[in-house]
Amino acid sequence: MMTEPTPSSLLLSADDRGVVTVTLNRPAIHNAFDDLLIADLRRAFDGFAADPSVRVVILTGAGRSFSAGADLAWMQRMAGYGEEENHADALALAEMLASIATCPKPVIAAVQGAAFGGGVGLVAACDMAVASDSASFCLSEVRLGLIPATIAPHVIAAIGVRASRRYMLTAERFDAIDAFRLGLVQAVVSPDRLQEQVETWVKALLLGGPQALSASKDLIASVAGRPLSSPLLTETAARIARQRVGAEGQEGLRAFLSKRVPSWVSRAAGRVEKDQQDV
Repeated sequence: MMTEPTPSSLLLSADDRGVVTVTLNRPAIHNAFDDLLIADLRRAFDGFAADPSVRVVILTGAGRSFSAGADLAWMQRMAGYGEEENHADALALAEMLASIATCPKPVIAAVQGAAFGGGVGLVAACDMAVASDSASFCLSEVRLGLIPATIAPHVIAAIGVRASRRYMLTAERFDAIDAFRLGLVQAVVSPDRLQEQVETWVKALLLGGPQALSASKDLIASVAGRPLSSPLLTETAARIARQRVGAEGQEGLRAFLSKRVPSWVSRAAGRVEKDQQDV
């Protein structure tokens, strides 16, 4: 089961479909994170990975901002540490972001407000993101004499090298439409429709086999950036063969051929338009 973090910094809620909402809960400081919140997030996502009842995870923030990145008080403490202590501290942040990115469950970022610095890294580490049209973004590290190092693998994967060169170097703010154009978010909606868009994705995700969703995430991570080669062809063929003969693959194929809803789809999730089922 999931381990509850410190309630004041992170809130967890789950519905009967296995959809968990993780809310950054430090609105007074724009959901900036410190070492404690980083540990809470890592612990939570490690718990989701091991919990078969969790189907989808939603990451959002309380108040006006999604996340302002690093807590200033925490940064001040880090400034007094040596390089070895700073390395350990930064590694904890890198590992937390990796736990989000590699979580075997689909992760949706619902960005209701500003995401700065590490907050952009949180968005990029998620599988998909929807932003309010009032949200704003900034990779602000260089203006503090720092670099966006631990978030770089996720941000570069999301927006590409060329855009990263611009926004990591200029530290310009950009709006939700630009975030959409860059690929950081996949939808931009009015604030009152943020949850509606999240629910649209949740319903679509719940139609997929849990093991297939996890295997697809692992497939993407393995294939991305690799040249087309004989070993890659062999690997991808082995992956689909393994999935086809597995219990979930067999159930999915039987359900499709007999025109019924597969066993993993709940009744609520199963009440979808026919064209969504006929894939």
